[in-house]
Amino acid sequence: MTFPVFDLHCDTLLTLLGESGNEAGSLRQNHYHIDLTRAREFPGYAQCFACYTTPFMEEQRKCSPITVFERELATFQREIHKNADWIGQAFTAADIEENRRQGKMSAILTIEGPAGFGFDPELLEDLYKIGFRMTTLGWNERNPLAGSHITGGGLTDLGREYVRKAQRLGMLVDVSHISDEAFWDILKITQAPIIATHSNSRTVCGVSRNLTDDMFRAIGETGGVAGFNAYAGFVGEQADLETACRHFLHFLELDPSGKHLALGGDLDGCDPLFAGFAGVQDYPVLAQGLLQRGVNREMVADIFWNNAVRVLGE
Repeated sequence: MTFPVFDLHCDTLLTLLGESGNEAGSLRQNHYHIDLTRAREFPGYAQCFACYTTPFMEEQRKCSPITVFERELATFQREIHKNADWIGQAFTAADIEENRRQGKMSAILTIEGPAGFGFDPELLEDLYKIGFRMTTLGWNERNPLAGSHITGGGLTDLGREYVRKAQRLGMLVDVSHISDEAFWDILKITQAPIIATHSNSRTVCGVSRNLTDDMFRAIGETGGVAGFNAYAGFVGEQADLETACRHFLHFLELDPSGKHLALGGDLDGCDPLFAGFAGVQDYPVLAQGLLQRGVNREMVADIFWNNAVRVLGE
């Protein structure tokens, strides 16, 4: 594998907590989608680790979202400390490049659903200080900030405050999971690049979690990126390498520069993945598939690494 890998979204922290929500799984080696032993084979690896919470946590995990958030954060901090010889927390794009120069992987904290801190924009500054660099406005629920792709409903006044606060701090706003109305409400007020960390093309696979062509173009106009999601349900009815590559090729028709595409596998957060892709170790399969379909090496390198580094640095 000649390409480094920068993946904008995974749910590995929650997975390491296990079914009980209170286990201490190992990031170094496990049987999940992501571990450091497999990722260490790449010539560079940066992974965004989401702290995922939703008001549904009580129902899903019999545990409050605040407790789950705290446990995910503690898991991140413990595993980065235990594996400091292989991986370091990154706060900036420069940190990522420096870690790579030293032969180390990078870990970036992100928020998937602010339920874990009560949807309170006033807490974003403290979260930014400890390293959170991206945030969604929710998961699949309607909440105090916005409606979801399932519920519908636009950005609330508190949601606008949340977006503005995040962007003032330098935290990227992630539009995956929100409703179409909320997406366009954010685009009206954004002052920074917008990202969709784990969303595919709705033209190729017509589900509401994916992006319309107009949405993808709008993200590109802000300087942001869309990260490819490996979940079979968002890839297509025939969820294989051919269909996975179609998402990239379609987006490249809309953006021939290739500067607004990235990876966001949703690994350890979904099952099944598309056929032939079983975990982080299979990113070379995707790279080879793109090369075989005419995407040049420079563009694959952008998709797999450079575009994500750039947007984090802006």
